[in-house]
Amino acid sequence: MSNRRKDKRKFSLPSLVKPWRISLTEPLKRKNGEISPLLLVFGFAALIIVGTVLLILPISSRSGHFTAPVDALFTATSAVCVTGLLVQDTGTYWSLFGQAVILILIQIGGLGFMTSATLFLIALGRRIGLREKLLIVETMGIMKLGGLVSLIRKMALFALIVEGMGTAIFYVYFSANSPTGMPLWESLFHAVSAFNNAGFDIFGDYQSLIHYQNNAPFLLTTAGLIIIGGISFVVVADIFGRRRFINLALDSKIVLSTTACLLLGGTLIILFTEFSNVNTLGTMPLPQKLLIAFFQSTTARTAGFSAINMGEITHYCLFFIIILMFIGGASGSTAGGIKVNTFGILVATLVSALRGKEYAGAFNKEFVPQQIYRALAVVILSLGIITTVVFLLTITERYDFLDIFFETVSAFANVGLSSGITPDLSVAGRLIISATVFIGRLGPLTLALLLIERQQTSIYRYPQENVRIG
Repeated sequence: MSNRRKDKRKFSLPSLVKPWRISLTEPLKRKNGEISPLLLVFGFAALIIVGTVLLILPISSRSGHFTAPVDALFTATSAVCVTGLLVQDTGTYWSLFGQAVILILIQIGGLGFMTSATLFLIALGRRIGLREKLLIVETMGIMKLGGLVSLIRKMALFALIVEGMGTAIFYVYFSANSPTGMPLWESLFHAVSAFNNAGFDIFGDYQSLIHYQNNAPFLLTTAGLIIIGGISFVVVADIFGRRRFINLALDSKIVLSTTACLLLGGTLIILFTEFSNVNTLGTMPLPQKLLIAFFQSTTARTAGFSAINMGEITHYCLFFIIILMFIGGASGSTAGGIKVNTFGILVATLVSALRGKEYAGAFNKEFVPQQIYRALAVVILSLGIITTVVFLLTITERYDFLDIFFETVSAFANVGLSSGITPDLSVAGRLIISATVFIGRLGPLTLALLLIERQQTSIYRYPQENVRIG
């Protein structure tokens, strides 16, 4: 009898099934137990799916009808990846519930999946493991694990404070001039969208901020939120901690100096190229031209708001804005693009090479060679993706090449500016742009993390040999 009982326990159903159980997170773990950076990809994808389902529901649209899955997917992807490209106008198509879903997706996407997930676990009283901390550290670009949970809390608090200040400033204006009679909601939505560099607005008719081009305080407040969100909390904390530029970390110096140069250069070039264009800046007085040029230089790299009709700007200005969009904002910020850190490293490396220096660097500091290689890898991969997407869109869409190129870079860099063709894209075009937005948000970051993960210390070196250059 006892032998039979032992046999039953040995061949019971649970004992047979147990060896075949597969954890859903198993594909995201390495052999050594570490969590793969692909967790970011799956996390953002899951968030997009949830957002898509919610936006499909009749409660999300003003008409009370189901939204086409492609349109819901496009909008959810654009919101999570803080891009701002639209196939349905946010202010007129989506209900208050739909707008709230979009706003939540923007907030989570702006903070980043790992940061948002960490905050959620902290709220539930869960402990953050070493693996999660390592991934967060690599995602945010910081160099130490100590005080990471405290840093994330400070990031969230900083975001809420800045968004709250922006909401208060906007409320002063909207309380007297609200087009929809909901000044608090408009103020909150716009402040969160601006700080997270999302480019969404609820003013209607795909007009973005064109109706506010005469309002300097409104545009400057928006630009301020965009800049603060686009340089990252790490840089802001470094500024407040060390106060003097000379004492800042090399990363902060590169971010601030590159951002300042791009803002100034962008303002001057947009002002020069559009100065006489009657469809944009031509009829405005000089102070307003300077204001709009500065605002467009700010928003072109990160946010996607517009105070002029992007479909009316000159082709050479359009091409320059493409360059600004491609560069984007700072690493670890709410902005997209290849990042000013990457661009700054490559420019400094170029200057060092032209000066005949053996080792590249800036501000009396040398770069780690592996970081130069990663920067090159990110740029080359990004150019390859953009080239592929442009080729596909020239097959599926019938628009001018420059418009397609502009739309592609805007999507990949998570900017959200459009020459006006987004709402009229085909189903195939919308799916391609959605994929481009997703890849642009996570592709370069995931690549950088994978390169860091695979970095190996060489125990031997090969003989050197020259290769002809130029």
